[in-house]
Formats: sequence, C-alpha cells, structure tokens
Amino acid sequence: MTRLILARHGVTEWNIAGRFQGQADPPLTAAGWQQAESLAEVLAASDIQAVYSSDLQRAYNTAQAVAKRLGLPVQVDRRLREVSQGVWEGMLHADILAQYAAEWAAREQDPLHNRPPGGESVAEVAARTWAAADEIARLHAAGPVLVVSHGLSLATLICRALGRPLAEARHHIPENAVPVPIDWTAREAMHQGDHD
Repeated sequence: MTRLILARHGVTEWNIAGRFQGQADPPLTAAGWQQAESLAEVLAASDIQAVYSSDLQRAYNTAQAVAKRLGLPVQVDRRLREVSQGVWEGMLHADILAQYAAEWAAREQDPLHNRPPGGESVAEVAARTWAAADEIARLHAAGPVLVVSHGLSLATLICRALGRPLAEARHHIPENAVPVPIDWTAREAMHQGDHD
C-alpha cells in the first residue's frame, strides 16, 4: 500500500467561467498560480518521494511549483489527463443542455459508461488513471507520492481508494490545489466490466 497525495491543478479561466475543459489546455490564472504556490508551501515539509503529473499545462505547472520546492523532477504521465469531453470542450453547461439535450440525458441515465460525442466515459478514464496509479505505487512502494491531475481523473482514484461506486465519481471531485491523501494498493489490470 502506497500513500498517494492527490492534488487537482490550480484554477483556470474556464473553471471560473464554468466551461468544460476536458483535454483542452487553458492556462492557470494568476489565482491558479497562487494556489500552486500555496500547495507547494503546504507540502514543503513533507517527505514526498516523487511527483507525477498529467501532461496538460494546468496540472504540470501546478506540479512544477511543488516539485521545485521539494527539489524533485516532475514525471509526466498522459494517463493522468482529464476525461476527454469531446465536442463539449470549451462549452458552457447551459449551452450543452440546449444543444445536446439527448446526450446529456443519456449521461445522467448512465454516468459510468455514457460518453459525450467524441469523448470518454468515466469507466474509460478510470481504466487509464488506475493503471497509472498502480504503476506509480509499484515504483514507489514506500511513498508518499504526489499525483497532480484533474477533477474527474482524481475522483476515480478516490472512489477506488474509498471503495465507492465509480458511478458516483462526479460527487468526489476535489477542490483546486487542495491535497487529498489516499492509500493505494496496486493490483493487476482489471477488465472493463469489473468497474461497475
């Protein structure tokens, strides 16, 4: 079992505006940079052994602020990216409801397997994010390890660590740049059906 310290990236303009970010790559705001520095301050005295990040700049820059304080490199893993929101990326919630009412209703009906047009499902995000966390845990059994990623991606890790159903993932999205420690036990790759 490895202690993972999860951290969502600092805030972006799209966070503030309520736009769906997904794998689009808007930068941190000035407030987001400050959140990253505050996270670095909070974790400065920790015994973190490694820092991993999504390759998207909002996560990488947040991770870099902490890693610099700790004197560690940032190890980038694309599997830690946010869920792909497909054609919804950059859109406001109200506009999605207006233009994609049927697709939104389908997501509400099946929050685990349904995906936006051109995007990913929660189950698909969990498969890649869990695989990344399993590998990190095997490489750093002593821990702790900082993992800087995105709201839904981190929520899938939180669900598995807490034994919560993945369909509830959207209810476990952490706040921006607030550390969330979990205990992670690496296991063999699972079949997609086992995520239910």
